Amino acid sequence: MSRKRPNFDRVVQPDAKYNDILVAQCVNYIMQDGEKAIAQRIFYRAMDIIAEEMNTKEPLSIFKQAVKNATPLVEVRSKRLGGANYQVPVEVRQQRGTSLALRWILQTARNQQGKPMERKFANELMDAYNKTGAVIKKRENVHKMAEANKAFAHLG
Repeated sequence: MSRKRPNFDRVVQPDAKYNDILVAQCVNYIMQDGEKAIAQRIFYRAMDIIAEEMNTKEPLSIFKQAVKNATPLVEVRSKRLGGANYQVPVEVRQQRGTSLALRWILQTARNQQGKPMERKFANELMDAYNKTGAVIKKRENVHKMAEANKAFAHLG
């Protein structure tokens, strides 16, 4: 047994504008090199773009629904057994699913070329909200992998 202390999840403080933990978490994922003010500007401008393009007063609800749509339910983990690696499907905890969804959305936004980051981020969020785009495709691929390796579920 390990003698190390148990891991504790860090508590993220809610952001100032929306007073929401998920927003603060997203801003932290956007942030690079400790530039939190720039990350917040990108997020808030993306929310303004969403509000303008989708004619809504509540861009935060669209953001939350987009993250929910992109969140995977299952994933595969590698398990080594007798010289062979098996892809074992495992249920994803809610916290991990949310962070995976946020990372996927940001990753696909960063891979686009020729537009400002807030525009790319807003486009990815709107695609995820409408259940289209690269993020939803990635989620479906993860689910497909888990379904294909269902036979090894008893190993997990």
